[in-house]
Order: sequence, then structure tokens, then C-alpha cells
Amino acid sequence: MKENKNKYHEESGDIVEIENNKIPRGHVTLVGLGRLGIRTGINLTQVHRGGPLRITAIDSQKISEGDLIFRMMGGENGGYKVDLLHDLRGIKEVEPIRKDINQENLGLIGGDVVCVEIAGGNTIPITAAIIKQAHKIGSRTISTAGVFGIGEEEIRAMDISHAPQDNPVANELKQQGINSDHTLVTTGKFIRDWEPVTPYVLDEVAGKITMEILKLLRDVK
Repeated sequence: MKENKNKYHEESGDIVEIENNKIPRGHVTLVGLGRLGIRTGINLTQVHRGGPLRITAIDSQKISEGDLIFRMMGGENGGYKVDLLHDLRGIKEVEPIRKDINQENLGLIGGDVVCVEIAGGNTIPITAAIIKQAHKIGSRTISTAGVFGIGEEEIRAMDISHAPQDNPVANELKQQGINSDHTLVTTGKFIRDWEPVTPYVLDEVAGKITMEILKLLRDVK
């Protein structure tokens, strides 16, 4: 009985040591904190026993009447979206940057993983520029390639080199010189299709993006 008790204490000590080693590590930059970006940001701040040590959120947009997800989380009209993530950060370190990335301020891009979730208009040129800047400084990158859907869609993550030939976002990024070493997450549905953007699909897409970010952080020292 005494031997078993000592063995239990030894195993308990091992568990404590393992728990103490499961600490946050790495730096994730989120470019774009809209309806999808805020979901990804909240996911990352809630990761326990690991996940990123630091999150930078870059977006100049303010909360408006139609931004229900932000208002449901306690955001107020006129407040910066990145500030809401900062306020909800828990014990994570979150740096809000109230700017939009453009060709002149690409130096704001940093971190071990850069996740681009910008929308509205033709975002491909600036997304490609962000990816190139991130690769230049050694960051891993991930972005979306169609997030429309009603819930019947398979949400896939893949390297851009394996993207289907009929994916217009992947094709345009390739035309901009992004041909490999970049993760795309997609429902396979686009603005050209009849499906809308639904909140529950965004939840699942954000979950998939979060999983991919955590994989990319796995080897960060």
C-alpha cells in the first residue's frame, strides 16, 4: 500500500510538471477583426494550457448598429473593434492597432503566425502583400478563400498549392505570386454563389482557423 501511495505521488508530481510546461507561446497577428476575425480572436484568447502568448489585432473599423456579434459581446456603437478584443482578453496579452494595413504600413506585420481575415471589395492585392511581408520576416500565414454557406458545406484547410482549380480566391492569390507555404480555409462557397454568410458557419470557420493557427504554433520555442 505504501509503495502504491509513493507511486501515486510521483505520478502526481509528473502531472504538475507537465501542466507547468504547457504554457502559452508565440505571437499571432490577426489582420482584420470583422465578424470572422472577432470569433477567431475570442477563440485564441480562450485557449488554456497553451495557445499564443501574444495576439496583435489590426483593424481601424468601429462597431456599428449592424455588428450584432460585437454588441452581443458588450461592444458599444462607435467603439473600435480591436479594443473590444483587448477588453475581453482575459489573461492573454492583446495589442490593439486601430489602423488598416496598406502598402505603406506593412511594417506593422509581425509575429510567428499572421492570419488575414479582411473582407469588402477586392482584398486580394493587399492580402498578397501581407502574406509576402509575413514570409519575408519568417512568419507562417493563413487566410480565407470563401466563407459563404448555410451549414451543409465542408470547411477545408489546405496549402494553396493544393487548392481546387475552380477556387477564384486561390487563383487570384497565385496570380499575385502566392503559390505555396500559405494555408487557406474555405467553405468552397463564394460571393458568386447564392449562399449568404451565416453566423453559425462563421463559428465553424473560426474554429477551423483557430485549429490551424494552433498547429502552426506547435513548434514555436
